[in-house]
Amino acid sequence: MPIKIQKDLPAKAVLESENIFVMDEERAMRQDIRPLEILILNLMPVKEETETQLLRALSNTPLQIDCTFLMLSSHISKNTSASHINKFYVTFEEIRRKNYDGMIITGAPVEMLAYPEVTYWKELSQIMEWTKKHVTSTLHICWGAQAGLYYHYGIPKYLREKKLSGIYQHKVLHHKVPLTRSMDDYIMAPHSRYTEVRREDVEKHPQLQILAESEEAGLFLIMRRDGSQIFVQGHPEYDRMTLNNEYHRDLGKGLNPELPCNYYENDDPFAKPVLCWRNMANTLYSNWLNYYVYQVTPYNLENHGE
Repeated sequence: MPIKIQKDLPAKAVLESENIFVMDEERAMRQDIRPLEILILNLMPVKEETETQLLRALSNTPLQIDCTFLMLSSHISKNTSASHINKFYVTFEEIRRKNYDGMIITGAPVEMLAYPEVTYWKELSQIMEWTKKHVTSTLHICWGAQAGLYYHYGIPKYLREKKLSGIYQHKVLHHKVPLTRSMDDYIMAPHSRYTEVRREDVEKHPQLQILAESEEAGLFLIMRRDGSQIFVQGHPEYDRMTLNNEYHRDLGKGLNPELPCNYYENDDPFAKPVLCWRNMANTLYSNWLNYYVYQVTPYNLENHGE
């Protein structure tokens, strides 16, 4: 699938080196195709890494996609240069009158805080409310999923006894739902979090459906039955080395982290981690784009909601 991104975005060179078809704006304008407009609210601290991960995850369908990265006006990133943010990101005020086919809200390293204590919670709440009328389907990831479930349904998060970090097996509960189409009975996925939402709280809301869960990691995939909201309590977009980098970062800080579970061969933290979730991630993002965005969204986005 051709991904239309800004010409100088650093992720472009990385994806091209992986033989992923990336199309810059000049070439895309010469094609008589209406691309899917995907808005990405990137709340992760190292934004360039997350940009590459998400663009890679979106690269496995024949659809043309135009990605726009959104920043928060109420938060200043400490781990990404201001020049990068100013060049490649837009503010909510700039796009609030537009409509989008799909949106992704990423995780964020603020899960230990109560939601109202997050400095940008008011702006994030405004954006999540806005998605109801301006976005065909919104995909929430990790803390973004917990925040979305709390904002839209009042579902609380709970602090775990220890950090959940590693690759865990999940049982797919409903194969007839298009979002899980072509997935195996059991799928692997990365997790990296201190908090969780629980089945008993989700089951109080009949408009929500649990699609995949793990005995060890808990709920993984939750969807509003009409497909307008999808919540992924994990990180299917993670690269092979992401958990490795997190582990060695925390080790260097003297935090004494536990080894990520089911990640290193023979639990050797200097061995190359085994990549066992890429097919699941590709299927998840492809199914979302195809069944809940492309086949539902209006051709003319100005008619969104009619």
